[in-house]
Amino acid sequence: MPAPRTCSFVIPGDWRTPTGGYRYDRRIALALRAAGWKIARCTLGASFPWPDAAALADAERQVAALADGTLAVADGLAFGAMPDLVHRHAARLRWVALLHHPLYLETGLDAAARAKLLAQERRALQAARRVIVTSAATARDLAPLAVPAERIAVVEPGTDPAPPARGNGRAAPGAVGLLCVAALVPRKGHSVLLQALAGLREFDWTLNCVGSPHRDPATAAELHRASANLGLAHRVHWHGELDDDALAGHYAAADLFVLASHHEGYGMVIAEALAHGLPVVATTAGALAQTLPPAAGLQVPPGDVAALRAALARLIGDAGLRARCAGGAGAAGSRLPTWTQAAAAFAAVLEAVE
Repeated sequence: MPAPRTCSFVIPGDWRTPTGGYRYDRRIALALRAAGWKIARCTLGASFPWPDAAALADAERQVAALADGTLAVADGLAFGAMPDLVHRHAARLRWVALLHHPLYLETGLDAAARAKLLAQERRALQAARRVIVTSAATARDLAPLAVPAERIAVVEPGTDPAPPARGNGRAAPGAVGLLCVAALVPRKGHSVLLQALAGLREFDWTLNCVGSPHRDPATAAELHRASANLGLAHRVHWHGELDDDALAGHYAAADLFVLASHHEGYGMVIAEALAHGLPVVATTAGALAQTLPPAAGLQVPPGDVAALRAALARLIGDAGLRARCAGGAGAAGSRLPTWTQAAAAFAAVLEAVE
């Protein structure tokens, strides 16, 4: 019997954290294990991409304990923030960087922080034998990081099959239920969404926001204040982090999905909406222009309040258009890759690493 294929995932923080990036890491690793791979995991501190001395010392201890020749798949949230450590072990470990989106593209960074992350990430990626990204758009975002094209591989996320949402073509009277699934951080564009909705008081709608308020408590507090100040507190409901069953319930009950992000490396929540046959309003930021098919919804430039308001007005106010977009979403959702297929593509990349 051949020896099992092996690799170690190097993940900062708890990979059960309900974000697209962590979900991708976890589902790929578990699908590889189901396919016969032997998977180990190094769990680093949660302070990345801004690790303190203690977090770096702990990362050094765990990485140093990996055997020579280990195939080490490191999440980009940590990999790009520890270039010195990465290079110290580059000769003996087979580093594979897994980037959901480059660190320097996070919304809200000042010029100094952006420049620091860009320099650190560029240096760290020099030591990666392969760089796996989740979309062709993210592959293009690597240009300032000077990664040779032949070292980049695109492996899109998988998606679980899902039952049709209530709003899959629904034309019954009543408030149109909007759903946004995104952590309360500047990059997700909640403030733009609230401003857009403030100009749509004549329509009957409610918005359910699902996402962690803990990654950026200041932004979360500001969004709650903005909701109240705009007179939307009775229409906008903040649910925080939810488990899979509760989140599935929100998808099932929604009529329209909305995501106002300033940048996305893929946009897994859009794929989830498509799997439920939900019409979508989203921006064209990052990979979203490719993640959302034109037949499934409407797209607007990131940060454009007026354009987002107009797109929402069209879909909230036109049940027929929602039904047509729901049909397009359902068709697109049926074509999405499964996690088994995504893991097979991921495995093919790993098997080629020398």
